[in-house]
Amino acid sequence: MYIPKADGKQRPLGVTALEDKLVQRATVQVMNAIYETDFRGFSYGFRPGRRQHQALDALAEGLSIKKVNWVLDADIRGYFDAISHDWLMRFVEHRIADRRVLRLVKKWLNAGVLEDGQVTRVEEGAPQGASASPLLANLYLHYVLDLWIQQWRRKTARGDVIVVRWADDFIVGFQYEEEAVRFLNELRTRFAKFDLELHPEKTRLIEFGRFAVERRKRCGRSKPETFDFLGFTHIAGKTRNGKFVVIRRTAKTRFRRKLRELKEQLRRAINDPIPQVGRWLGSVLRGHYQYFAVPRNCALLDAFRWQLSRLWWKTLKRRSHRAHVSADRIKRLTDRWLPRPANPSPLPLREVRRSTLGRSRMR
Repeated sequence: MYIPKADGKQRPLGVTALEDKLVQRATVQVMNAIYETDFRGFSYGFRPGRRQHQALDALAEGLSIKKVNWVLDADIRGYFDAISHDWLMRFVEHRIADRRVLRLVKKWLNAGVLEDGQVTRVEEGAPQGASASPLLANLYLHYVLDLWIQQWRRKTARGDVIVVRWADDFIVGFQYEEEAVRFLNELRTRFAKFDLELHPEKTRLIEFGRFAVERRKRCGRSKPETFDFLGFTHIAGKTRNGKFVVIRRTAKTRFRRKLRELKEQLRRAINDPIPQVGRWLGSVLRGHYQYFAVPRNCALLDAFRWQLSRLWWKTLKRRSHRAHVSADRIKRLTDRWLPRPANPSPLPLREVRRSTLGRSRMR
C-alpha cells in the first residue's frame, strides 16, 4: 500500500504479517546489539536511547562552540526507495556471518509492495513500515556516509567540521568555505557510487555561524539564511549581551501542516460532545509542547494554541444554522481544555553536557 508524503508524492508502505513482525523484532534486537558498537556518535535516528532533542541539542552546541561559518543542509532524494539491495547485503555480511540472518534480511528486502491484490517486486529500496527498515536504512548510511565523513574530517579537513545525522537528514558545518564546497562535490561522487543522489532543490550550502552576521553586514548583504532540521527552523541570533546563539523556532511547514490535519479532524468530530473534543485537543496540545517547547520558541507555542482555539471556535459555529458561540464562551472552553505552554526544556549546552558527561555527541 501507499501513504501520502508531505510533498504530495506517494510512499510505499510494507505491511508485514504478525509472524514476520515477531521474527523481525527479535532479529533487530540482536543486530542492534552488534551495530550499536559500530555506529558513530553523530548518528541519532532510530537508535536505542537516542531522541530527536539530543540531535537538536548537539547541533546547537556544535554551532555555538565550534568555528562553524558554513552549513550544508543536505537532503537525499527518495532515500528509502533508492537503497541498493546488493550494497546493503554486502554491508550486512561485513559484520554478520550467520547465513540464516542473511537469508531473512534478503527476504525482507524482496518482499515487494501489495497493491490491489498484486504484489510488485522491487529491486531496490527498503520497505517502510517493517520493524527492520529503520535499522537497515541506518546501516546503509553508516557505511556510505558516516565512516566516510569521519575519515574525510580526519584526513582532509583543516578547520572544524561538525556532523549531526538523524536517519537520512543530516547537517554538516564547516569552518572554511572552500572545504565546504569540496566536501559537497566529493559527497555527490560518493553517493553516486552507491546509487544515492542529493536532492538538487533541497540541498543548500549557506553562510551560518557566529561571525556570519558581521561578515554579511560589512558586505551590505542581508541576514544569514536559515535552515530546517527535525521540525525546527534554525536562526543565527544574539543574546542581549551580544553573544551568538542558535534560535530554534517551529518550522512554518510543520506548523501549518499540523493545523491543516487538525482542521480536518475537527470537521469529522463536529458533532462529538464538547468535553470529548476538549480532552482530545488538550492531549494534542500537550504532545506539541513536549516536542517544541525549547528556549526562545514560546511565542510560536502560544500562536499554535491560539490557532487551535480559532479552529475549534469555527467548528462549533458550524454545528447548526442556529449555533452561536460567543467569544467569551470559546475563551472559557480554551482556558478549561487547552493547557498553556509549560517551561521549555534545558538550554542545549547544559543538556548535552548532562547527557554525555562531557563526551562529544558529534564524533
